[in-house]
Amino acid sequence: MRLLTGAAVAMAAVLTLAGCGGEDTGGSREGGLKVQSAYMPQPVTAAMAAGYLVIENDSDAADTLRSVTSDIAQDVTIHKTSGQAMESAGSDDRAIPAHGRLVLESGGMHLMFEKLKRKPKEGETVSVQLHFAKTDPVEVEMPVKSATYQPASARSNKSPASSSFVSSSFVSSSSSSSSSHH
Repeated sequence: MRLLTGAAVAMAAVLTLAGCGGEDTGGSREGGLKVQSAYMPQPVTAAMAAGYLVIENDSDAADTLRSVTSDIAQDVTIHKTSGQAMESAGSDDRAIPAHGRLVLESGGMHLMFEKLKRKPKEGETVSVQLHFAKTDPVEVEMPVKSATYQPASARSNKSPASSSFVSSSFVSSSSSSSSSHH
């Protein structure tokens, strides 16, 4: 727990220096990867939901988002919107370049939570595990926002400086899923 507290303080300091605003969005770090601006709009159906986040890589090595899991859905897939169609994102689409970022946003690449086990409601959080090619898995607490929520950084390719830190847990590939959630 002391390690998580230190990581939380360090992350809060980094995000404060980045000029973060007051939005209630998630942030977590593992290795050179930092996950922020995570949220899920409240789903309109009981079967499917979408999720959005930004993964920044401040290391000298590229990585790839391989898969995503969550206890709230039977399947979590990574899709991209192409015109009016939606298709699975290939591994090239999921690459996180060294000193670059991968943006999953409305109208672009995003997470699809399929076969929901329950329909999450606004104000709840959903646990999501991000699995990478090189970096240990990262667990993110994704807040559920209103179905019409639009983040301040939504149509911007600039640094998502409007996000703020929310407590989250980290999962290493060698540990079990006994992490506690806040």
